[in-house]
Amino acid sequence: QVQLVESGGGLVQAGGPLRLSCASSGRTFSWYSMGWFRQAPGKDRELVAAISSSGRSTYYTDAVKGRFTISRDNANNTNYLQMNSLKREDTAVYYCAATEYELIHYKADDYKYWGQGTQVTVSS
Repeated sequence: QVQLVESGGGLVQAGGPLRLSCASSGRTFSWYSMGWFRQAPGKDRELVAAISSSGRSTYYTDAVKGRFTISRDNANNTNYLQMNSLKREDTAVYYCAATEYELIHYKADDYKYWGQGTQVTVSS
């Protein structure tokens, strides 16, 4: 079993940065690819960024390319989502999730473990 706890959400002005953290406990963190999803009111949950178990491969949805960076620290069982140049449309609940695979997966159904979510609100 894997437990995921997100932190770092909050209120930020448009154009500002925010860093989300996801601490993992339970089974070996370094075995699993990780992802950050977000869900805005009235919208489907979407994959924002993902990283392979080794950290060598990453994925970003087009809307955040060049602004967000996903990374992981396997020694400390934590992964991060650095968000820069935030826009109002980035406002959502952000969820950390883990698969049971080494490679990146793109569908929410492939992610077995989920955090409780953290709210990110970008004001103009």
